[in-house]
Amino acid sequence: MPERMTDKTQAPTVTEIDTFIGVSAQRQLELLEQQLATRYDLSRELRFPYGKDYGWGYKFSHKSAHLLYVFFAREALVATLQIGDGQVAKLEATLPALSPKAQQLWKDRYPCGKQGGWIHYEIGADDDLDDILALIAIRKKPVRT
Repeated sequence: MPERMTDKTQAPTVTEIDTFIGVSAQRQLELLEQQLATRYDLSRELRFPYGKDYGWGYKFSHKSAHLLYVFFAREALVATLQIGDGQVAKLEATLPALSPKAQQLWKDRYPCGKQGGWIHYEIGADDDLDDILALIAIRKKPVRT
């Protein structure tokens, strides 16, 4: 697991986040946020939601609907999102169109409910954003296209 920003006592500044995640991840975060903003009424909140293993990240939401967390890692980002039991059929129909990486992450998901689970998607390339946007669309249909 990549190093995370785990000091809960001090919220990181934007400059500290940018330095920690690096130039490539900064650009990917900007691209992801731009794409989300074209599809949803987007809000972003800096959070430390799950403890030191996850650390600081942005919670992205559409109105009151949680879309995903993007956690800050050294020279990287990790997108974390949940696919609930009621969304599994739609995910399984979409899965063949996703990358082998996304398919494997679903197979290796952290279980939640009877069939659902949590996916922790380390963003390594711009193509990964396509998978993440498709997974988010399973959770919440875009309100704009």
